[in-house]
Amino acid sequence: MSQDHSLNPETMPHDPSKATTEGKHKFLGLWFFLGGETVLFACFFGTFIALRNSTAGGPTSQELFGLELVFLMTVLLLTSSLTSVYAIYHMKNNDFKKMQLWFGITALLGIGFLACELYEFAHYITEYGFTFRSSAFGSAFYTLVGFHGGHVIFGLSWLIALMVRNAKRGLNLYNAPKYNTFSLYWHFIDVVWVFIFTVVYLMGAVS
Repeated sequence: MSQDHSLNPETMPHDPSKATTEGKHKFLGLWFFLGGETVLFACFFGTFIALRNSTAGGPTSQELFGLELVFLMTVLLLTSSLTSVYAIYHMKNNDFKKMQLWFGITALLGIGFLACELYEFAHYITEYGFTFRSSAFGSAFYTLVGFHGGHVIFGLSWLIALMVRNAKRGLNLYNAPKYNTFSLYWHFIDVVWVFIFTVVYLMGAVS
């Protein structure tokens, strides 16, 4: 006998994403996952800091980094974090259409960020010949920033799959935790980018 996960607006829990044991487990499991990801990113940051001056005669960070594009990327990604907050707000108020709308905006902003990052990489390769194999600095840079970009791609795929699969189902106690865990994951990606913006680009442009 299947369990009824549907939401009644009159009896809806304040936070449907944690109203079931399954939802609480997903929330807790994501935090364990993000803890491991934090350690992994910390290793990449440490490696980048150690190797950022090992250019092997190639272009340096001061020659490469233009903060205008990176600032635009930062605005896009941080704004996407804000729109995901709006989406979760509407989820808790059982407004599925507005939740989907704000998550759709989140996806568009994330795609805009990726487009800028791909343009940035292409510019470095074509204009400066700066590739993964150019130097230790190049390897550390593309590993750290590219690994973050891979997380953005995964997050966007996750979100789009959620939105498409549940477009006709509406919000219920089964899919609400999935939207919530995605939102937490997306905030994690944004926090990591703030560190990348500071450690890689700001420090690289002035040091």
